[in-house]
Amino acid sequence: VQLVESGGGLVQPGGSLRLSCAASGFTFSTYSMSWYRQAPGKERELVAFINSAGGSTKYADSVKGRFTISRDNAKNTVYLQMNSLKAEDTAVYYCHAAGTVLGGSLEYWGKGTQVTVSS
Repeated sequence: VQLVESGGGLVQPGGSLRLSCAASGFTFSTYSMSWYRQAPGKERELVAFINSAGGSTKYADSVKGRFTISRDNAKNTVYLQMNSLKAEDTAVYYCHAAGTVLGGSLEYWGKGTQVTVSS
């Protein structure tokens, strides 16, 4: 199983980035997907969630209206479009997959991609 994030980097305040998470090794279309982030000295927090079919999304209050999560089940990829970025969005962003198999729950994490918002 692999979740590989990409698209992070350094961006100025007000700028945009699109993160991607390519999944392999499991049935992607049956798993809900999320993006989490962790800033230095802070706990990991949920940023955005999308259900397996892509019809339901949820966002942290801090990113509502600025970030959009989406997925392409044909490409086994989930995206996070981040607009109007702020310094407080600086963090390592992690991709997370959650599903159920034979009545039990499974979850997977990517290794993360750094997003730095600074002038």
